[in-house]
Amino acid sequence: MKDGLKIVTIGGGSSYTPEIIEGFIDRYETLPVKEIWLVDIEEGKEKLEIVGALAKRMIKKAGVGIDLHLCLDRREALKDADFVTTQIRVGQIDARIKDERIPLELGMIGQETNGAGGMFKALRTVPVILDIIKDMEELCPDAWMINFSNPAGMITEAAINVGGWKKAIGLCNAPIGMQMEVGKYLGVDYRDIQMQILGLNHHYFATDFLVDGLSQIDKIIDLYTGKTTGPITMKNIDAEKFSDEFIRAIRAIPNPYIKYYVNSSQMLAEELEAFKTNTVRAEEVKRIEHDLMEKYKDPNLCEKPKELELRGGAYYSLAACELINSIYNDKGDIQYVNTLNGEAIDNFDSQYVIECAAKITKDGPIPLKIGKGDYKLMGTINTIKAFEKMTVEAAVSGDRDLAIAALTLNPLVPSEDLAIKVFDRLLEAHKEYLPRFCD
Repeated sequence: MKDGLKIVTIGGGSSYTPEIIEGFIDRYETLPVKEIWLVDIEEGKEKLEIVGALAKRMIKKAGVGIDLHLCLDRREALKDADFVTTQIRVGQIDARIKDERIPLELGMIGQETNGAGGMFKALRTVPVILDIIKDMEELCPDAWMINFSNPAGMITEAAINVGGWKKAIGLCNAPIGMQMEVGKYLGVDYRDIQMQILGLNHHYFATDFLVDGLSQIDKIIDLYTGKTTGPITMKNIDAEKFSDEFIRAIRAIPNPYIKYYVNSSQMLAEELEAFKTNTVRAEEVKRIEHDLMEKYKDPNLCEKPKELELRGGAYYSLAACELINSIYNDKGDIQYVNTLNGEAIDNFDSQYVIECAAKITKDGPIPLKIGKGDYKLMGTINTIKAFEKMTVEAAVSGDRDLAIAALTLNPLVPSEDLAIKVFDRLLEAHKEYLPRFCD
């Protein structure tokens, strides 16, 4: 019998890592983590050492019995792991900059998880995740894989339906962020809110918010559209990108990323302005990461700095560590994850990966029953799921035609000729990471 859990974090040099270290420290009494292995590649060695040193200081200050290991050998780290978390960026942040800037050069939205940029993030990442799964089959066949790597929905789709790893779960901090914001609007603790979400990672609609089992969606929509007022107006969040008419018609609150599809011209104009000043999101992230790494080097720093929230890391430890804690302790609480649809959405393939509310048990997530998805929402969900499935298949096969067809069908790509141009431009930029397409 093992005397504690072994956690392996692949992509351990990420600036997010202090978030998850903090989460394990905070839950040490109920989640007996004995070993944490932070793994990275040779190109990430310097960042791994900086982040690892901070993690060791955090553990020492907390006085918990966690042994931390830094490692460049993934196979050495994976041996007998209980949980494997993946937070990788193939090509590092410079690859994301290309994903965002190259589409903008051609007059279309460049974004990390949507459109052409999202496709190429997936094309680079899926083969690496499948290689990790092959190692896990040999070295830790009973481990859970918790994936944070973007685009999380496509990565989880590949892990489960191509890699066959049924114990893979995708995770995003957007749902818990929405849950917390709505808690402020309703004046209740976010933990007392149960959301019903319909759709995919970065492409879902919150169709209800329950407090003590009572629906709050009418109140939320009234707050959103200004029909009533509360302590905080709904206009304070990214939801302001959506019109009152749209929200009243669909009777749901969209994930903020859906703004790229329903307000494409506005989002493109904003991105093109950022493009001109070298301030697209990826370039901002590179600057933030540089500043964070400088801060992490401080030998007197023994806690996660607040500046990490600028990176988009808010609530990752809460979401990730609560998920692991609930699996280990068979808590049966409700969390928001990427997993197989199963019987959740009646008019959606049971084997498609969705983002949903799920009961978390020792056997993994059990999606809550939704029933038949509203046709007003399912149209766009089906379109993006087709794009995801085609992208995953292309990532595995190296089928250029299939990839271009997927882009052609994506609402963020204006025409067939632009689909071909942006694919070939991005392929040339990332060819060292996409050998399947270059043979």
